[in-house]
Formats: sequence, structure tokens, C-alpha cells
Amino acid sequence: MSKVLSGWRRYPQAACEVVEPRSEAEVLTALARRSAIPRGNGRSYGDSSLNPEGVVDLRRFNHLLAFDEEAGLLTCEGGVMLADIIEVFLPRGWFAPVTPGTRFVTVGGMIASDVHGKNHHRAGSFGDHLAWIDLALPDGRVVRCSSQVEPELLAATCGGMGLTGVILRAAFRMLKVESAYMRTTTIRTPTLEAAFEAFEAAQDATYSVAWIDALASGRKLGRSVIFLGEHAKPEELPAQLRATPFARKPERLKRVPFDFPDFALSRLPVTMFNGLYDGFQREGETVGDLIPYFYPLDAVLDWNCIYGRRGFVQYQCVLPLDESLAGMRRLLEAISAAGGASFLTVLKRLGRESFGHLSFPMEGYTLAMDFPTTPKNLALLTRLDGIVEDHGGRIYLTKDARAAPSAMKGYPRLDAFRDVRRRFGLAGRIESLQSRRLEI
Repeated sequence: MSKVLSGWRRYPQAACEVVEPRSEAEVLTALARRSAIPRGNGRSYGDSSLNPEGVVDLRRFNHLLAFDEEAGLLTCEGGVMLADIIEVFLPRGWFAPVTPGTRFVTVGGMIASDVHGKNHHRAGSFGDHLAWIDLALPDGRVVRCSSQVEPELLAATCGGMGLTGVILRAAFRMLKVESAYMRTTTIRTPTLEAAFEAFEAAQDATYSVAWIDALASGRKLGRSVIFLGEHAKPEELPAQLRATPFARKPERLKRVPFDFPDFALSRLPVTMFNGLYDGFQREGETVGDLIPYFYPLDAVLDWNCIYGRRGFVQYQCVLPLDESLAGMRRLLEAISAAGGASFLTVLKRLGRESFGHLSFPMEGYTLAMDFPTTPKNLALLTRLDGIVEDHGGRIYLTKDARAAPSAMKGYPRLDAFRDVRRRFGLAGRIESLQSRRLEI
């Protein structure tokens, strides 16, 4: 069937021939008949899950298959949602070892993006916690990949943006936790330099993330609010929760009832929001529900409507550790000078580089920003690309929908990735609008 699809940012859109297989055999048939790209819940931001000739929608592959309680090893199909895993396993004392900023993603999508979280400096990427995956190829084979069997195919798949085939099943190690709550420490920093100092001093924290005011300038450039997190122990909870540490209040998810007008996210209202947000934050330690700490935007199901009908662009980059401070200063100065109105700006410290050939993280700092889709903002992002390249960084393919092929210079293992695609007959068979645009 033909459907008009887009990523979460609602730009670009493309009419695609969509198949919704119910079995492994139907997946293999779909891959054999056409050029195609797998798609999970459509939460990548750009065109990485779009292919007009064929999109293999995997949301029916949503079954939990096995759980080894002793080893903490979960086996599931690739279309299982992280939200469902949390709903089933958090009350039993288990949580995802690595999680992105939304739980409305599939396991296959998490592997294809090799997602990182607020604990990357300690735990690495999601791919680091995989035991194995079963990958369907267009030649009719299903290949089990692990660090011992077909390790190069696994390395190409983790972060490979779906360009190695369909992830049918995966097994990964879960994280044991003692409650459904987080102990959070809030730190306010007046400058970018102070934020970096706070991050470096908090390397022992399990989780760390900062909201950063991308429109601040001068002496306030890079002012931030840092949130450090630890999974709370029962004895750290309020007295009424200690006997039932996994009890949580029911969530009340909201919706955005309409597309916001363009002026809602112009410089003046975003500057006012940033000032109020910074002013309302109070330093110190609190204990609260785990879900809002990891997924603050999930409380609003259609938050992408805030950016209006034209949608938005998200830009995320990472810079090497020794280049991060100078490079981030240049990025923030360019954004502030251009008046790029981003109120969702996040700074994180990343740890060691992943084994995935196209995996995004490297040791250093990553900055993620949202902008309304306007010609002015698209021109700004091209300038940001140049700054990132100057400092030896890279952009996150999961967030990209507009970069030029030159952006792939940030991925030194691109040739190894292409070699895997050639050896397994994937070139020209498994592809997306993004892979064509970036000449991957």
C-alpha cells in the first residue's frame, strides 16, 4: 500500500510503498522483491526510514520472547517498543541498560541508531549491551550476528541506520534497579566553562545531562542547568514508598491539540522561556519518578506539533574531548548571533567510541538542538556543519535530514561500512532517502 510518511520532525515527507509483514517469511519476500528500508516507530527525525520503492514496517514484530532472570538477558523481536519493555520489566526490578530521550522507539531502531543516553560516559551505547541479533538479508538468509559470529556485520548494523537488513530478533542485557525512582542532583552553571567543569567533576555519576541556553550571549554564553542522576535505593525514598519501591502514580499523557503558529517559537518567546526555565531551577537533591527524568517530552504525545506545520529540524553533533570547549563556544556564538530559536538544547558528556562503523558517539561533548524549519535556520545549520568539521566532530545521522555528503567525513570507518554492504549484497537493495542523499 502507498502511504505518505515522514520522520518525527515531519520533514521531509515522501510517498512510500509500505509492507507490514507478519512473519519472517513475509519479511524475506519483501526484501527480495524491491529496494527497501526497515522502519520501526518512525521516531528518527529525518529521512532515514523513507524509501519510495519500499518501507518494511516492523511494528507487528512486537513480541517478547524470553528472559533469563539470572543473566538479565532479554530476547525480543525487533519491533518491540521500549515503552512496553519498561512497563513489563520495571515492576520486576529491571530497566534498559541504555535509553534515548524517548521510550516510544523500537528495539530495532535503537540498534540501528546505536542509541546513547545520559549514562554514555559510564555504560557506552546500546550496542555495547547486545548479546546477538538475527538479521534478515535480501538474498533470503537470516544471519545471527554477535561479537564472535559475523562481527563485522554486527558492527555495520549498530549505528548503520537500517542499511544492513531487517533486525528480526535481538538479545541484550538489562540493568537491575532497586526502585522506579531517581535521586537527582541539580547544578546551575553560569557559563559554558563552568558547565564543562561540573561535567568533568561528575564523571562518577551514573547519569548526567544539561539543559543549555542556546540564545544566551556574552558573559552568560552557555549558561546551563545540569541534572545528575542515580537509581534510588528503597531507603532513599519517602517513607510511604519504601515498602513498595516500584509503585508509581498512573501517567496522564497530554496531546498538543493543534499546530502552533510560526511566531510561537521566534526569538523573543524562546528567550523569555529560557530565562524563566533557568530561573525556576533550584540547586540541590530530590527524589522523583524515573520516567520524567529520562523522558520529559514523552508526557506530551504530539510535542512535534509545537513547531507548526512546517515541522522542525534537529541538529546534534559531537566534538572530540580536546576540541569540545572551543568548538561548543563557536557553535553557541553562531546560534545566538543568528537568533536561532532553540529551547530544546541539550548538552551531554560522552565516553569512549563505539565499535559500530557508523555509530555516533565519540569521547567528548554532544549538543542537540531543535529549530523550526525555515530557510534561515537551514542556512544556519550549514554553517554549523563547517564548525563541526573544523573541530573534527560528526553529526548524528538519526537526527539528520539535510546534510550534504561531505558530512560523512566525520565517520572514518565509512569505507569499512561500505565494504560490508558490498560483501553481503546490500548496496542498491537496502537503502533510504538518507543513504542516497549522503552517498553512503
